[in-house]
Amino acid sequence: MTRLYKPLLEPLGLTYPQYLEMQALRARDGLAVGEFGEQLSLDSGTLTPLFKRQQAAGLLGRLRDTADQRRVRARLSRKGRALRARAAAVPLQLAEASDCTADEVTRLAGQLHALHQRLGRPATPPP
Repeated sequence: MTRLYKPLLEPLGLTYPQYLEMQALRARDGLAVGEFGEQLSLDSGTLTPLFKRQQAAGLLGRLRDTADQRRVRARLSRKGRALRARAAAVPLQLAEASDCTADEVTRLAGQLHALHQRLGRPATPPP
């Protein structure tokens, strides 16, 4: 996936994990770092440097949760929201580059997500 997305993301200055982070924030701005880990199947050792780079680039801010100071939440900055809007075209660009329709890419992404969810579940012991 990284190789497929790289030429589309380079003009935006994003890596594939950063793009995934932006997509997660597009769906729900203000996610806690732990929620990102669950959604993206990444541990905090991977996420923390990712967030720090995005924050240093002015794309997001990290704030302590007011209800639980142990939790850190990420919010897109104005610059991050502008980049998010530009990144919204990436799935269509990927579809065009792969001779697929946008619907096919969306369906495939959904199927991959479902497979990922199934593979991440603990195995059910036999009866």
